[in-house]
Amino acid sequence: MDTKTFSLSEYKIDSSNVHWNLSAKKLIDICLEKGIGKIASSGALAVNTGKFTGRSPKDRFIVKDAITENTVWWDGTINLPFDTGKFDALYDKVVDYLSEKELYVRDAFAGADKSSQLSLRVVTELPWVSLFAYNMFITPTQNELENFKPEWVVLQAPSFMAVADRDGTRQHNFSIINFTRKVILIGGSGYTGEVKKGIFSVMNFILPVNKNTFPMHCSANVGKNNETAIFFGLSGTGKTTLSADINRKLIGDDEHGWTDSNTVFNIEGGCYAKVIDLSAENEPEIYAAIKDGALLENVIFKEGTNEVDYKDTSITQNTRVSYPIDYIQNIQKPSIGKNPKNIFFLTADAFGVLPPISKLTPGQAAYHFISGYTAKVAGTEEGITEPVPSFSACFGAPFMPLHPAKYAEMLSDKMSKHNVNVWLVNTGWTGGPYGIGNRMKLKYTRAMINAALDGKLDNVPFIKHPIFKLAMPTSCENVPTEVLNPRNTWKDKTAYDAKAKHLAKSFHKNFKTFIDGTNEQTLAGAPTRD
Repeated sequence: MDTKTFSLSEYKIDSSNVHWNLSAKKLIDICLEKGIGKIASSGALAVNTGKFTGRSPKDRFIVKDAITENTVWWDGTINLPFDTGKFDALYDKVVDYLSEKELYVRDAFAGADKSSQLSLRVVTELPWVSLFAYNMFITPTQNELENFKPEWVVLQAPSFMAVADRDGTRQHNFSIINFTRKVILIGGSGYTGEVKKGIFSVMNFILPVNKNTFPMHCSANVGKNNETAIFFGLSGTGKTTLSADINRKLIGDDEHGWTDSNTVFNIEGGCYAKVIDLSAENEPEIYAAIKDGALLENVIFKEGTNEVDYKDTSITQNTRVSYPIDYIQNIQKPSIGKNPKNIFFLTADAFGVLPPISKLTPGQAAYHFISGYTAKVAGTEEGITEPVPSFSACFGAPFMPLHPAKYAEMLSDKMSKHNVNVWLVNTGWTGGPYGIGNRMKLKYTRAMINAALDGKLDNVPFIKHPIFKLAMPTSCENVPTEVLNPRNTWKDKTAYDAKAKHLAKSFHKNFKTFIDGTNEQTLAGAPTRD
């Protein structure tokens, strides 16, 4: 595009060196010229995001003003308030800083459903962040670009360092959302996930408040019978992997909306997948998508080569790749599906307690949705030496500005209206906890999910888990029977019982925050209190 035609003056940015909506190839070439990226043997660009290789949730704020004061759930740990005056002052400092830099601008949309679509502009000092935005959001047509008017702008200045005492931040990095000015201000971090999740947080406020649309941190795909399946789950539970199925069309791998007009749509235009231990055998669709135009983050090359060692976690366990959704061979076009018939809650239970698949009652579905359980394993974070329960309300608490009960109510309403089956799937450990047992085989998880989707579990006998009260199938095609009941996979049954009771207590402790306002049906979905 002709940069003389466009200006960033409306944001108070006065830079004479601005690149607008460059192609992926041009952005990659610039990265190579500047020495801030390398080409992997697959053709993908590999970069290092610097000090931050993941989001910094304690440094994510929302400006507290007339729009947010009585709508945002100010819980004190996730949705942290930021003063309007402090934001205005910090904004001016950031735009002054950006005015002295070479900048890259990306215009895009969030939301495949036109009635819920958000127009956005990403301004950054890093060419590969602009490539990330190109991969992850929906690219406008040439006609749409000519008259593009963004509702929201993301200003990302990774080299700008705040002074906490002066600027009102916790430390030098920050990500601040201002719903009145419609600005996301990011500084001090080059991690691209801050851009992606910033927009998702905005959509998680706008969709339910203004559009009566249920926002979901989930992946979704469509079968040959046009039936949609939804997969909720936190990072590392298999959302991306399990939704990328050669026999089903992918709607999207992470962020969706469920409208009042009975459609499920992708908020994004790309995928952002973990690549730790990635292999062509286990995840062929993702592996094949890592090619020219894809962006690898914080990976290590095998010595003396440009071949990625996906097992190497020297920089981080959160190694990532972003790529446009059409890099997956089998996708839904447009990225929209009908009402789902099956919803899967994915958890990577590192305690080896939960069944590999179980069917939930409406009360259990609401309880487990609000709980949003998975587990952190040793080595994923500093100081973690054994499995630790991790709860994230609605399977995405860091991105949910409203009270979790609001999202749970929307899900319950959808479930009752459309008679949806809800399944809890443990993609974590079996035969014992992390360090003793083994990770559930992906082929077994796929077989169980396929059986649920195909209706093959509709008529098999179920038994109830004695502590979590979950309905466990007694047989499933292509899955060994003993795997279906987790207690049977443990050599020491007494140890299993003790571990299950321990995990149940963690659920009860976590849920204390949400008891007020929760109905009896949901509370009845809790595990026993023995």
